[in-house]
Amino acid sequence: MKAFWNPVQLAHTPQFFLLRGRPRPNFEIPARAEALLLGCRSLGLDIVEVPPAERAAMLAVHAPDYLDFLAAGHAAWAAQPDAGPEIVASSHPSPEMIGNGARRPEGIAGQAGWYMSDASCPIGKDSWPAIAAAAGCALAAADEAAAGSGAYALARPPGHHAYAARAGGHCYVNNAALAAERLRARGAARVAILDIDSHHGNGTQGIFWRRGDVLFVSVHGDPNRYYPWFTGHAGERGEGAGAGCNLNLPLALGTGDPGWLEAATQGVNAVRDFGADALVVSLGFDASKDEPLNALSVTADGFARAGETIGALRLPTAIVQEGGYNVDVLGDLLVRFLEGLGRS
Repeated sequence: MKAFWNPVQLAHTPQFFLLRGRPRPNFEIPARAEALLLGCRSLGLDIVEVPPAERAAMLAVHAPDYLDFLAAGHAAWAAQPDAGPEIVASSHPSPEMIGNGARRPEGIAGQAGWYMSDASCPIGKDSWPAIAAAAGCALAAADEAAAGSGAYALARPPGHHAYAARAGGHCYVNNAALAAERLRARGAARVAILDIDSHHGNGTQGIFWRRGDVLFVSVHGDPNRYYPWFTGHAGERGEGAGAGCNLNLPLALGTGDPGWLEAATQGVNAVRDFGADALVVSLGFDASKDEPLNALSVTADGFARAGETIGALRLPTAIVQEGGYNVDVLGDLLVRFLEGLGRS
């Protein structure tokens, strides 16, 4: 298996994070990628450095004005008097505002709120090159999968909370959605995305909400008590052509291996029933029992068994890295998951 990587991703060093009303250091640090790289090397994977995604490729998923904001917003932000080092939104349009005709502001402070869903996605001066590099890794993994081989995209920053025109939850460009679109473009009539990050992949759900050619399945902590709070409920099934092509499997906090694996198996069965020609796995390790914000208490053995279950589908598969923030265990968890995938 090839692992796709670009060292430019290490330059993204977000600082701001708000936890229960207190600012604290951001969990999404470059050491995450370094730990995952060690896991790739211990497995003997062929680590391939790839170029950043081109704008034209990202337009398959994202709005052009949003990409402009990500690429050029920090320069405008820094030009403000007494500006902080990162773009962090302080106001967001409410549903009432949108219902009354809210529109994109001209100033960068307002645009920050327009294009960001929360304060967990600060943008620094080196963020955009890393964002484009992560997207390039996802596209390369999809190309490899389209050629018939499994592949791993070491994508950082992650992507599954990013909508077509809105960042959130450490995510800016939706790497998994880009991979799914690339697989479609390479000939897969039906693509499934299986998201096993502990948080609901709300951005991915939003992108494919009305699509019948892409199945989205998410196994995650109950959003009544866990980020992203507002989506991820079992009744969200898609609309229009996408009706029935969205499956959320929310779990009680502290579920542990048995319940988590049962949900993952249910998701795999849905992928099989969908008749997918190719698979994207949004691979998050923040379901681990060792996570700083542990929610689902999954063990390393649980991740290995999930790999076996997913591998049994025998589909061309692009694995795209999402969350997981305990750098002491990330490399080992990646090893256990990929070993399980290979054993199936």
